[in-house]
Amino acid sequence: MNYYILNYKLADNYLQDRGQYRAEHLEMAQEAAGKGELVLGGALDEPADEAYLIFRSENEDAATAFAKNDPYVKNGLIKEWTVRKWNAVVGSNIQN
Repeated sequence: MNYYILNYKLADNYLQDRGQYRAEHLEMAQEAAGKGELVLGGALDEPADEAYLIFRSENEDAATAFAKNDPYVKNGLIKEWTVRKWNAVVGSNIQN
């Protein structure tokens, strides 16, 4: 298994407009976590300009599919997103 980081660059209106999409976004995140794909996720604070979601899977497909279906992305709250493989080597839950 590999780790992938989904990085979101948040739109300026992210904090003001996310409420109407938050329940659907969190439901998607809980579903991905329940399947063991999403390990951690959340936005940076002060300023809330980026968010990171860490996926564990064979390839980047789970992270990419999440982004493509995320209501935050679909509704313009994310200016840009990328998925990159992360070569995690140390940590209490690292499983290579």
